[in-house]
Amino acid sequence: MPSSNSEKDSSNESKGEFPLPRFNKKIIFLAIASIGVVFGDIGTSPLYAIKACFHGKHAIVPSAMNILGVLSLIFWSITVVVSVKYLTFILRADNRGEGGIFALVSLLNTSEKKLSRFIQAVLLFAAILGAGLLYGDGVITPAISVLSAIEGLEVATKAATPFIVSLTCIVLVLLFSLQQKGTANIGKLFAPIMVLWFLSIGFFGLMQVTREPTVLLALNPVYALEFFMNNGMHGIVVLGSVVLCITGCEALYADLGHFGRNAIRLSWFSFVFPSLLCNYFGQGALLLAHPEMNINPFYKLVPESFLYPMIGLSTAATIIASQALISGTFSLTQQAVQLGLFPRVRIIHTSSDMQGQIYIPFVNYALMLACIGVVVGFKESSSLAGAYGIAVTGTMIITSLLFFLVLMHYRRWPLWKVIPLVGIFIAFDVAFFVGNTFKIIDGGWFPLFVAAIVALVMTTWKKGREELYRNLIDARLPIESFLADLPRSHIPRVSGTAVFMTLSPLGTPRTLLHNVKHNHVLHEQVVFLSIMAKDAPIVPAGERIKIQDLGQGFYRVEAFYGFMQKPNVPQIMKIVAQYGLITDPMTTTFYLGRETLMTSGKSKMMRWRKSLFAVMSRNAGNPTSYFGIPANRVVELGAQVEL
Repeated sequence: MPSSNSEKDSSNESKGEFPLPRFNKKIIFLAIASIGVVFGDIGTSPLYAIKACFHGKHAIVPSAMNILGVLSLIFWSITVVVSVKYLTFILRADNRGEGGIFALVSLLNTSEKKLSRFIQAVLLFAAILGAGLLYGDGVITPAISVLSAIEGLEVATKAATPFIVSLTCIVLVLLFSLQQKGTANIGKLFAPIMVLWFLSIGFFGLMQVTREPTVLLALNPVYALEFFMNNGMHGIVVLGSVVLCITGCEALYADLGHFGRNAIRLSWFSFVFPSLLCNYFGQGALLLAHPEMNINPFYKLVPESFLYPMIGLSTAATIIASQALISGTFSLTQQAVQLGLFPRVRIIHTSSDMQGQIYIPFVNYALMLACIGVVVGFKESSSLAGAYGIAVTGTMIITSLLFFLVLMHYRRWPLWKVIPLVGIFIAFDVAFFVGNTFKIIDGGWFPLFVAAIVALVMTTWKKGREELYRNLIDARLPIESFLADLPRSHIPRVSGTAVFMTLSPLGTPRTLLHNVKHNHVLHEQVVFLSIMAKDAPIVPAGERIKIQDLGQGFYRVEAFYGFMQKPNVPQIMKIVAQYGLITDPMTTTFYLGRETLMTSGKSKMMRWRKSLFAVMSRNAGNPTSYFGIPANRVVELGAQVEL
């Protein structure tokens, strides 16, 4: 598996060794497959990146010097941010082969040098904020990508203009309606379509470059510097549009565990990167010869006889790009649930072979409504481009800062090596972010609004769960006292097994005390089962279960899961049988607690946050279905808890 290769590479890199990549047949196959998943977002950026620079509210005049300056900025942005920052360095920061912003935080929490509680809290909030921006990205990417593709009809015929928004909404509805089918089958078509896409955009761009080879002067970074000198503050604003050429970097990092760093690097440097450069420089060459074509230079590259097929291919490519972001938000939500940052939601596994292929109805339809809302609200991809940049650059800054801490605390690099390297990355990130701040009133507020809502929900849920946990622990009877008193209480024991689900592996579960109080009976075997989330993407099977024999037929079981895994109680019971705790599914009853939250307690949470937590708790997914427990074997015992 690619993740195993990543682990070996990581162990070597942590020792200061950076082995040369080994490209075997499996790596080559994974590289081809990654083209259809990893690079969908960044691969469809040519549809709107150049257009946003030279057409729209914040556009700049398409003069020869401006065109060469923008192209130089695009070339060096892709080179430094994508090729150097993400492909060369960030991909090294994996947690057991997995990538993503939560993986970075988990990596820091497992470092030998322990961080203070304050630093840990700051890191967690940074991860939550980054996750919120990624949710905003998950809304904007399908909207701007599909809208940009459909706008190609305006190039073919002006009669299509009134129907652009409606057609985009129809495509989005179809896209989100298909999510419940999963990507197992349609995913097989992703790679061939994206390979054809990159070949097409690269070919059409290269043809234009051969007609106007002077465009290659933009490879010189001097043109980028002169661009800022000539345009001043307006140049900084345009930089906010240039950033659109590097969208998809975070999705690339998050998909590390599916393909491995060597496969992703191979596909990027050998195929994707050259194709993108050919197209960007082709659009620049077109504008040098015909500045009036700035309205939609991407489709102006395409000969008229290929225009409609290219619109169809563009639509397919943008759907694939959107699919990657939608799947990413599903995965992000699952991780947040496992880390205790989000209420339980219904998660449907759409493939029996691939654990990562999941479908979350609540997230799917929330994204669909949000995407349709921004399309109807912004109407044009150029208007939506301002909203896009904030989400991308904000997440990049957080990733760079977390990577700085990983190099310092986990990899133990000296400051003299870390500061120059990460300083370059942060300089690019901050420059892009500043460029996009001028667009906040034109749409940049939207991803910030989404991030604020997500951060509010996640921090409220985490704080509420901590207060609830503390309340339950304070009122919990020590298990030693309960067991010591058990022989004197003469409580009848009946055949079978009772499994009490409990938040904490400490004390006696309240559900057990309620059962004894009301039913005056105990089973022959009593199991206290606690499912614990660890700061790792995957917990190996050999490290997943911890069993303690408490005596008198009582057992305590702790099951550990990573944030990329979904716990399944029947599977846990099969695993514990290997440790000698034998249970019969037909005579096992599962006891769950259902708390009714009251907001009149002494908790330090604000009253409105208590109310929000209570609402989320009432509407959280059913633990029976979430943990895969047979519904006909469940007993729920309620209790009122004051926060």
